[in-house]
Amino acid sequence: MNRFKAILLLVVLMGWVGGIGAQEVGGYKILQKASLPGDGGYDFLTVDSDSRRVYISHNNSIQVMDADSLKLIGTVENVPHPHGVVFLPELGKGYATSGDPGSVVVFDLKSFKRLSEIPASKDADVIIYDKPSGKVITFNGDSKNATVIDPNTDKAVKTVDLGAGPEVAVSDGKGHLYDNLETASMVIKMDAKTMKVLKKWPLAPGESPSGLSMDLENNRLFSGCHNHLLVVMNAKTGKVIQTLPIGDHVDGTAFDPASGNVFSSNGDGTLTVIHQDSADKYSVVENVQTEPGAKTLALDSKTGRIFLTVAKRGETPKPTKDDPKPRPKIVPGSFHVLVVGK
Repeated sequence: MNRFKAILLLVVLMGWVGGIGAQEVGGYKILQKASLPGDGGYDFLTVDSDSRRVYISHNNSIQVMDADSLKLIGTVENVPHPHGVVFLPELGKGYATSGDPGSVVVFDLKSFKRLSEIPASKDADVIIYDKPSGKVITFNGDSKNATVIDPNTDKAVKTVDLGAGPEVAVSDGKGHLYDNLETASMVIKMDAKTMKVLKKWPLAPGESPSGLSMDLENNRLFSGCHNHLLVVMNAKTGKVIQTLPIGDHVDGTAFDPASGNVFSSNGDGTLTVIHQDSADKYSVVENVQTEPGAKTLALDSKTGRIFLTVAKRGETPKPTKDDPKPRPKIVPGSFHVLVVGK
């Protein structure tokens, strides 16, 4: 074999292997769609991969869907302006934030009945559970603070001033919490036990972060920013490692350790898939076409599939004094769930 043929064969083989690698980390598409009743607003959704449930904030309620059949199996009623959900199987209870009036609704995981309501703060939004400290924490956007709840008593035990409007937060399970301060374009690191803010790190060039997820093994944070960037940050040092292009109006990110992929759900109707080549190197694999408005997501860690919620929008109402920036109204009967996978 002459030198030219040898080089040509090597190029072909490299392309073939590279194609296999790209197919392994990419190739996502919409696999399923399922309609749910109700024409109200919607926000976060959460997957309980073990019990095969998806908790969906929608229509002044929390709708509970079977993660496999996509059938509605229950509803937590009377959760005004719902946002986030966490579940504590060991206590048999779930917790859902109600942005207006600014509270947390406690519900039974078997019957889905309301058990109690805990006062929090105005615009109670994101909610997480930190297992080491045993606390449920809400992050309250307009109030610029966090509310700490003891799930054993279902009482708010502390309110923490954050100095700026918070968005999505995560726990590293090792005594620390991290939160995107959307209005300050920063990430804060907190002591999960004392709730003291330990560090404040700028996300520049990222601006106005919303979605946040974490690679626990490598201590990497993934902040989805509204200036079309995903920022990768070292959770130990606060150093920005890399920024990558994503779609418009991101509201959620997720990291799947099984595939090494980071996902960014964008309101422009795309799901950006980014692969972790190493702890300090990332590359955009593809932008999956979803539907306009599908900006929040949840990862099913058992299947590697992504759940998104979306509804069709009609015309935008005229501005009023009470609502100077109205959003387009939801088309009746159009709310549904998308399942993206391979």
